[in-house]
Amino acid sequence: MKLAFVGGTGPEGLGLAMRFARAGHEVAIGSRSTERGQEGAAKVREAVPSAVASGGENADVVGDAEVVFLTFPYSGQAPTLEALGSRLDNKIVCNVAAPLEFVKGIGAVALDVPGKSAAQEAAEQLPNARVVSAFQNLSAEELMELDHPVPADVLVCGKDAEAKQVVVELANQIDGVRGVDAGGLSQSRYVEMITSLLINLNRKYKTRTSIRIVGLPGGEAN
Repeated sequence: MKLAFVGGTGPEGLGLAMRFARAGHEVAIGSRSTERGQEGAAKVREAVPSAVASGGENADVVGDAEVVFLTFPYSGQAPTLEALGSRLDNKIVCNVAAPLEFVKGIGAVALDVPGKSAAQEAAEQLPNARVVSAFQNLSAEELMELDHPVPADVLVCGKDAEAKQVVVELANQIDGVRGVDAGGLSQSRYVEMITSLLINLNRKYKTRTSIRIVGLPGGEAN
């Protein structure tokens, strides 16, 4: 598959792109500038010598992608999606945003979102796209450490069953990860909020936390 990463030059976007490139997918790194997108693609090729990776402006990399990942901060979601608009029609769009802010003396705090979740807001802005949400709870640092598995479940939310299954299968291709169908987009609110909890645990215990859901049928992660 060809996968595009809008705002893909940050650690989360690059980490996911590296993992999927290693799994054999073609990846395209998007940014607000062509140069930064190309620099991101070069980092993917450096980490994964066999990678087929290109880079450019966000609007350019989504054109022929089968799945588009939104891997930029929540604060940029509304203007970015407004700019992309119909370019995302009929595509599977995976929102990785976790709305949060950092408060001195407290740490990461989950934000109240008017649309109840970042993913629901994205779906409202992109009525003709197949919006799902996933990957908010994965450590970017662990994703970029390609020689190590990522021990985590990825909760995938969305109303389009086929789109969800595509993203679940992509998650399963990351060593150590299990993709889990977590229900409709309304559930994404809770998945997004877990991110702030994990960040605060990481800071408190100087570690990298993740989530596992026990008791589900279907066995363990790959």
